[in-house]
Amino acid sequence: MRARAALAAATTMTVLLVLGGLWLFTTLRANLLDSTEDRTELAARKVAADVAADQLTSHLPDPEGGVDSLVVLTPDGTALAGTDPDPAALSAGLAAFRPGPGHDSASRVETQAGRTDQRGVVSVVRAESPDGTRYVYARTELDDVDEAIRALSTALIAAGPLLVALSAASAWAAATLTLRPVTAIRTALASVTASALDRRVPTPPGGDEITALAQTVNSTLDRLEQSVTRQRQFVADASHELRNPIAALRAELEVAALEIREPHSAAAIERVLGDTLRLQRIAADLLLLARLDARAPHTEAPVDLALLAAEEHARRRSARVPIVVEANAPVLVHGDHSHLERLLANLVDNAQRYAASEVRITATTDPESGDALLEVQDDGPGIPAESAERVFERFARLHDDRNRAEGGTGLGLAIAREIAQSHGGSLHTRPSQHGARLVARFPRARSQPPTL
Repeated sequence: MRARAALAAATTMTVLLVLGGLWLFTTLRANLLDSTEDRTELAARKVAADVAADQLTSHLPDPEGGVDSLVVLTPDGTALAGTDPDPAALSAGLAAFRPGPGHDSASRVETQAGRTDQRGVVSVVRAESPDGTRYVYARTELDDVDEAIRALSTALIAAGPLLVALSAASAWAAATLTLRPVTAIRTALASVTASALDRRVPTPPGGDEITALAQTVNSTLDRLEQSVTRQRQFVADASHELRNPIAALRAELEVAALEIREPHSAAAIERVLGDTLRLQRIAADLLLLARLDARAPHTEAPVDLALLAAEEHARRRSARVPIVVEANAPVLVHGDHSHLERLLANLVDNAQRYAASEVRITATTDPESGDALLEVQDDGPGIPAESAERVFERFARLHDDRNRAEGGTGLGLAIAREIAQSHGGSLHTRPSQHGARLVARFPRARSQPPTL
């Protein structure tokens, strides 16, 4: 917008300079020519008065008012008198220039014979003397007029680009000052996320359109926060209320599975029990997500990601595919141990579902940024590049074969990302030649773990 404002100002200034320059050029030229014609004709009339009074001499005195030369001709073009010692030299080409019918004078701009660069104003006045009609010619060179026109043109050409640049710079600065509140609003609005809906945009002073825009944005954010808060509260309440009846239902089904021996009924109970377990996991995951969305405070303590990986490996010694841990040194972060443990467990669960022969956990430090990295990689079918972000959506499934039989709720990776973000980190997929590779990045703790 600043560029468009500057361009519009520069274009407007250019048009104004062109139109104003043409008008000024034309007006000044016309005024100077009119003034020169008046002075030239006045000098001719003074000599005509002497002719009428029969006071003409062969050599005329130098005229006043900047007029350059005078000459008196007879009707047949014979020079009688002039300011030049050789009046006949001044009369060349003048005999054909006469006042029109009904007029006693005339003026015109002409170029001197043989001098295309020498222009002048010539005025002729008819005078009646005792010896007959005479014509008095006066000539004023236009050197001063042309010099003034050239000076004006040079000034316009020299000052034009500066004025255009100045107007563009002024428009750019004015647009910058005007848009500064808009930039602040945009920056603040960009920081509003699903986990930070309490943020508001600054409201600039005054009552202009930008102030109204900021107030409208804040009102919209208020309504959005209230709506999302109600939704999150509903999910949390529903998940919490479902926990007890689902737990009771699970207990009843487990007891029934132990008591019923009839194969068909036992199989049906097992299927219902499996669905109940899945429903219980979904309710627990939804409750955890609601707490993460609400940014509920969690404990902050040093957590060693390398030790966390080793503990996860120890818990899964009988996993479907073996787990390999790569962690040569402690990798310390600040956070909630249980949440970070849940993040790693979700990543490993996801990898275990699709791995062919191995799941690899790596805890290390990024040598460039110094961040702590927790990476889980499998050798399964992998994640398509176009789905690299969709896998973190809630209840997202990339393939039809990722069904409930695999034990997933569709919330594991979403929970893992929320935990990473709540710890000031991130969770993304990264390119891999084989399988899926998910990397969690956290700010590394400054202190080191205590030595034993």
